[in-house]
Amino acid sequence: MKIWITRPMTAAVEARARADFDVEIRDSTVPLNEAEMLRALRDFDVVVPTLGDLFSAEVFAKAGAPRCKLLANFGVGYNHIDVTAAQTAGVAVTNTPGAVTDATADIAMTLILMSARRAGEGERLVRAGQWQGWHPTQMLGLHVTGKRLGIVGMGRIGQAIARRCHYGFGMDVAYVARSDKQLEFPAQRAGSLTELAGKVDFLVVAVPGGAETRHLINADVLEAMQPSAHVINIARGEVVEQAALISALQTGQIGGAGLDVYEFEPDVPQALKDLQNVTLLPHLGTATEEVRSGMGAMALDNVAAFAAGAALPNPV
Repeated sequence: MKIWITRPMTAAVEARARADFDVEIRDSTVPLNEAEMLRALRDFDVVVPTLGDLFSAEVFAKAGAPRCKLLANFGVGYNHIDVTAAQTAGVAVTNTPGAVTDATADIAMTLILMSARRAGEGERLVRAGQWQGWHPTQMLGLHVTGKRLGIVGMGRIGQAIARRCHYGFGMDVAYVARSDKQLEFPAQRAGSLTELAGKVDFLVVAVPGGAETRHLINADVLEAMQPSAHVINIARGEVVEQAALISALQTGQIGGAGLDVYEFEPDVPQALKDLQNVTLLPHLGTATEEVRSGMGAMALDNVAAFAAGAALPNPV
């Protein structure tokens, strides 16, 4: 059984993969191109892809009857894989839920604090040698403690963010989701997304990517927000309509934004880079050694179960 891992992994993950499987590990850090995806489906029994490896319906159609029978995705999000097309071709898909929750929630907190307190802008000021010293009205930002938090998507990650904000910062929590949630902290479910956007100081996006959530945060939602409010996106870039967000930031329609993901990443438009009221991170959500090794271990657990003919631990 031949395994292909499409990106370099942590030392622990690569060591286990080489010890347990007949594995080839690609040394490039960029997404697969179409020729590589066709090779993946035709030449390997199992592929471990990740974000950016666009296994679309067209790719499956071109591949014909694939040798590959499992895409063991490295990551909880799998909107880069057409699951229906994969299953139609006889290819199972798994992911790595749970392993990413706390790290992603920590990045959301990082962005909330950086955006509210203008931390990125302040660091740029110091590095540029333009800081002239403390004074009472220097770089006044938004106080975080006691503010109102809106969570768009109250799943594992959304709950982890809300828990940190409520217990750590005394924030009032509201959310939108498909159904009411049984939560361990007080939270109010809003009647609509625009209603939620209009009453919170921080609107945190924590929904999966895909066609159903593309541009969920659009011009109408941004227009509903208060001029001091901040948008935080740790989900998928395409959930936020990037052009509408840039316009809202440029005109002062909202107070700021903290982004770890982008609609066309890794491309970040110059218009965003030119703005002082947005914090830009390079998709760091799960970027700790412990978490990435945990994700890799979970992906390899799915591979091992498949090789043994056992039930897949994390099917999607």
